[in-house]
Amino acid sequence: MRIAIVAPLVTAIREPQGGGSQAFVSDLARGLAGRGHEVGVYAASGSQIPGVTVIDTGVDPESLRATLYRADGPGARDQTPAELAFARVYARVREAGWDVVHNHAFDAPAIALARGLDAPVVHTLHLPPDPAIADALRDAGSPGSSGSSGRPPAVAAVSQFQAGEWRRVTRVDAVLPPLVPTRAIGWSSSPGHGAVFAGRLSPEKGAAEAIDIARAAGVAIEVYGDAYDAAYAREQIGPRRGRTGVTLHGGVARATLWAAMARAAVVLCPSRWDEPFGMAAAEAQACGTPVVAFRRGGLPEVIADGVTGFLVAPGDLEAAADSLRKAAGLSRPACRRHAERPLDLERSLDAHEQLYERAAGPRGGTAAGP
Repeated sequence: MRIAIVAPLVTAIREPQGGGSQAFVSDLARGLAGRGHEVGVYAASGSQIPGVTVIDTGVDPESLRATLYRADGPGARDQTPAELAFARVYARVREAGWDVVHNHAFDAPAIALARGLDAPVVHTLHLPPDPAIADALRDAGSPGSSGSSGRPPAVAAVSQFQAGEWRRVTRVDAVLPPLVPTRAIGWSSSPGHGAVFAGRLSPEKGAAEAIDIARAAGVAIEVYGDAYDAAYAREQIGPRRGRTGVTLHGGVARATLWAAMARAAVVLCPSRWDEPFGMAAAEAQACGTPVVAFRRGGLPEVIADGVTGFLVAPGDLEAAADSLRKAAGLSRPACRRHAERPLDLERSLDAHEQLYERAAGPRGGTAAGP
């Protein structure tokens, strides 16, 4: 099958990755190419995916900074730069005659402008419900708006929880979780030391809470992440920088991050939003490292509570600190086994292939799935 993947354009797809959706686009493209599919990734300038054809769209990620998603920000964002960018992207997509086009960008124009494509379209929603995105999806699914393909787009969420949230405002046809390339991730069965937090430095990811939890437990912590929200990084992370046992790193290549996770006793995921999936938690378990997280969003689908980590009530730093102390006693081989089974990328590749086949089926057929 010839598969076009439209990447988020707000960052280049290259190491260190700008976020979980960018990392998964890279994993997905390489995984599909490894299964014999012809894959082309339409991405921002500067993108690189080893072993995969990357089509440079000519879009400078800096030109889309005004469209960056903010979990606690205003819903309305200036979409003019995105409209120009995705018009350019889809003009190039039309030139190539793909069997299916899979969009991962969380921008209303990325959905609206895909309506005129000849090929069947899949949209994966990597973030929580957003009114502008929901409106674009409803318009794209209305009669007469599906372009010459003759089909409405297929819509996928990244967890069962997230699918339930989106189904309140639009149709969701499938769940395509961004599972992790377990075989590429080294792990350790030896007891680790200290805690790790990995994620963008913005309020919803909970880096400040991770630091406070580790300090309350008397455990050193290494924080990995770039300043997605400059004010948050300055006001919440900056004052914690010099505290005993706290080490801050910028974003690093995934192999470097995985090595740090494998050395740790626990990985902390104290998300302050309903996490759509929880890739850092999945990667941690692939490293053999237990996870302590708030019970929010898709994280209960990723962590086996009491076996591969502990889930505590959202915002309960005391319970999280107590769980951090206990997590070192959990079985690291059990964490790895959990990652090798329900969290492995191969399962996600299977689900993607099945949805692509349904989407590209007889004209007028349905793409609905689990």
